[in-house]
This record gives sequence, C-alpha cells and structure tokens, in this order.
Amino acid sequence: MRLGPYELPNNLFVAPMAGVTDRPFRVLARRLGAGHAVSEMVTSRRELWQSLKTSRRADHTGEPGPIAVQIAGTDAAMMAEAAAYNIDRGAQIIDINMGCPAKKVCNVYAGSALMRDEPLALGIVEAVVAVCAPRGVPVTLKMRTGWCAAERNALRIARAAESAGVAMVAVHGRTREQGYGGCAEYDTVAAVKAALRIPVVANGDIDSPEKARDVLAATGADALMIGRAAQGRPWIFREIAHFLATGQRLLPPLTREVRAWLLEYLQDHYALYGEATGVRSARKHIGWALRALPDGERFRAEMNTLDTCDAQWRAVADWFDALADVHERLPLARTPAANDDDMQLTA
Repeated sequence: MRLGPYELPNNLFVAPMAGVTDRPFRVLARRLGAGHAVSEMVTSRRELWQSLKTSRRADHTGEPGPIAVQIAGTDAAMMAEAAAYNIDRGAQIIDINMGCPAKKVCNVYAGSALMRDEPLALGIVEAVVAVCAPRGVPVTLKMRTGWCAAERNALRIARAAESAGVAMVAVHGRTREQGYGGCAEYDTVAAVKAALRIPVVANGDIDSPEKARDVLAATGADALMIGRAAQGRPWIFREIAHFLATGQRLLPPLTREVRAWLLEYLQDHYALYGEATGVRSARKHIGWALRALPDGERFRAEMNTLDTCDAQWRAVADWFDALADVHERLPLARTPAANDDDMQLTA
C-alpha cells in the first residue's frame, strides 16, 4: 500500500478518534498490526496551538513514521497555516477532517458540517494541498457520506478533492445526521472507489475479521479504517491481517501478553499526560480492555476509585495476573459456531 512517497506495511488503518488516538495508542496499534495511524484532530486556530491539549495531540516523540496529523477548521487560510505548522513539527502526511459528527465541532461548521458547503470544503482542500505539495507532503481527506440521507454528496466532494491533488480519501459509511447510530452503508464507499484513481479507504462498523473481508469485497476499497472496534482491542489489526491472508482466525492473545501490552501502554500514557490527568484519562482505556472479560465490570468500578497512577497500574497488573492464573488466553467475547468454517482458530 503506497501513500505518496511512503510504502505502508499493510492496508489496515487506525481511525483518528478525538480523545483516543493519542501517541501511546497509535504506537501500540501499530505494534499490533496497524499499517497506518492518523492523529486525533488538531485545531487550525493559531491561538490554541500552544495549549496543553493541542501540544499533547501534536506530540510525536518516538512515533514510527510516516507521521499523519489530522487538522480541523473552517477557514482555508487558517487550515493551510495549520498544515504548515504541523509539517514543521514533524508531520509527514496531513489529513483534513470532514468526518467528525460531534456537535461542538459541527456547531462551528467544521468537521462533517463542511460537507454542507461544497465550495468552502473544496477551497480548504485546495489551500492545504497548495502548502503541502511543494514540501512533498501528501494530503488525505476523511469524510462521511454526507450531511443527511437527503444530502449524500461524498462522491462529488471526493471527485473534486482528487482533482485538487488529494492523495487518498477515507469514507465513513454514515451521514453526519446518523452520528454513530444505525448501520454503516457501503454502497457510497463503493461508488467513490469506482470513480476515483487514488486510494479509497472504507470506514464504519468494521469490528471483526469476517466483516473486514466482507467490506473489502463489497466496496473494492484499497484499505480499511478501524476505530471503535480497536478500543480495548488493539490486536484486532493483526487478527484481521491474519484472517485476510489465511482465511482462519487467530487464537485469542495470551492473557499475559495483553497484560504486558496494557501496562506498557499505561506507562506511556502517564508519561504524556502526567499524574492528575493521566490517571483519569486512562480509566476509559482500561474500561474498554475489561468490558468483555469475566468480572471486568466489577473491577472497572473498583479501579475508577483509585486516584494515583501507581495504584491504578498496580491494580491492573494484579487483576490480569489473577485472570491469567485461570485463563491462559484471553476469554473469547463470542463462541464460534460449530459449522462456521471462517471461525477456525489457529495459533
């Protein structure tokens, strides 16, 4: 899989998720099989670039390349300036956010709200490409199928973006109106893929190796972008890669492997966020890792009362030690059907 001058290890990408895909999460996902990871969105407002939140989001220390940064905003000149600023800080790929459905983003006409104003959306794309192209930095675009069911205009915007010089387009198979409700549809993704020469990425509801196979078949997409299914389960990337290559599912990871991954992640997380913020923001990541495990909800409630990083880390370590004494491998969230050939498990 190529993206501009970069050869990516595979076609399985981590979706940019605000408050989730920080540097520690991206590093872990790549280690566990993701071929590409895009940062959580960085604002185009200059006055916020030095804020603590933005500086953390723009932290790429020790991150393997290519480093992809997503920028968000509503003004073409400001977006171009933000692209240049992030390139100076190490970004090797710039991604434009036209997919975020959050109200606080859409209320200022950024994110997926840009799809309601096609001239503005194209103006932003052109301005960002004009800054990035002379530096050899590819520009990618993440969007939805449209604002609502009556305004599915992803195909028009994707064609215009390709003509303006965008190197890749990712399409989440929902409108902004849907948020994350209902089911993603892939016909729009397939139409975009059929119309474009540049790579097209399918996103939305890809939560298993079988679903990954089916979405690739339905859309003809060049790559898959996985978001919520990787929360608490970052090894999904290696599971999908193995299944697509062999037609068989991997065995669940060893419980002690998961323990080691999570504890290493937590140390990286604490180092980025510090004591007070780190212990609080880590709770959701630990909760995601526990949600499908035996007695996980009870422990999560107990863990959420701890207010130091050391106490939290030690509690997680001890809990997974106890789990590993009972389950060598992480307990499966679902049991394979007896006649499901696709669910054969391999070590």
